[in-house]
Amino acid sequence: MVETGHAYAKINLSLDIVSKMDDGYHNLKTIMQTVDLSDEITLECLPGEGFSIDSGRPYLPGDERNIAVKAAHVFFEHTGISGYHTKIEIIKNIPVCAGLGGGSSDGACVLRLLDKMFETGLGLETLETLGNKIGSDVPFSISGGTKLAEGRGEKLTNLPPLPQCYILITKPPFSNSTPELFGYIKCEKIRARPDTDGIIKALGNGDLGGIARRMYNVFEDVLPRGKTEIAEIKEVMLDSGAPGSVMTGSGPTVIGVFDNKDNAMTAYERLKKDYEECYLTQTIV
Repeated sequence: MVETGHAYAKINLSLDIVSKMDDGYHNLKTIMQTVDLSDEITLECLPGEGFSIDSGRPYLPGDERNIAVKAAHVFFEHTGISGYHTKIEIIKNIPVCAGLGGGSSDGACVLRLLDKMFETGLGLETLETLGNKIGSDVPFSISGGTKLAEGRGEKLTNLPPLPQCYILITKPPFSNSTPELFGYIKCEKIRARPDTDGIIKALGNGDLGGIARRMYNVFEDVLPRGKTEIAEIKEVMLDSGAPGSVMTGSGPTVIGVFDNKDNAMTAYERLKKDYEECYLTQTIV
């Protein structure tokens, strides 16, 4: 049995950290959006047992530390299905450790493909619940679109879709440590926050400019010294005509929202000269 599918990247139009919860996790409030940059996943189940994965990236784990493998394990544990060896092949197109949710999207795609393959009909709510056992962004990645995510990311509210636009994605050649950035955050000392309610209202009005002007990520205020390329990439995007630009997730990837393809192409051509991982994409509703 073989199934194939796409695992789409996510971007954060805003990211706020409201409080630290009793369990040590942080209470987030973020607006997320899927874009058409994707990993390609092939799933094959053969008689036998266990899991194997080929991502073409030798530095990525090949056991349950890999979210895709963990997703398969959680699926079979939940459904009670047994007697199969699961082979997962991933063609990685989404940058790794980039704040684009590539691993989470891979895990969500594996859950969807297994549900289809075995005709288990789990439904969206159950798949999201299983996704929450795997990783914070996995529930969102089950269905994607435009959503407000709260708590650890498991509390999802559907929002009106982001108006048609071009999203420029650029990752500088380094990674941010998510635990390190969370460690720098002191919720009571956050000076600037995104206007989340304003973005939601602008989404309802189809006001792309109003959305873009309000984009903000509180992690940008606690970036370690030496991460100046993030600000430099934002400057190029804004200078090229983007109504708004922001770091997505815990970074270091920067996104720019463009209402004009020519402006988006200008920024893409400027940034592609210096950054290999630079992609011009559109949103997926």
